[in-house]
Amino acid sequence: MSRKEFDASRMRRMKRVAARRGLTILTSDKMKTLGLPGGHAVREDESHAIVFGDQPRPFSASLDEVEAYLDALEAGEE
Repeated sequence: MSRKEFDASRMRRMKRVAARRGLTILTSDKMKTLGLPGGHAVREDESHAIVFGDQPRPFSASLDEVEAYLDALEAGEE
């Protein structure tokens, strides 16, 4: 397994992509302390509005879903 495949490496890479678009990736620390996997959300820096990962509940997006969302933004699909 290469380093590129580790979740921490993926998160750093995604945060760089998000920052170029004026976005921030948020992670729910509360879920982690409960022993559940932490969920994610994407916030627009200018308005502080959550643009992805808040439906059906806050921090509902998985790491894979956030990556797919950012890939779609990079490809110009959204």
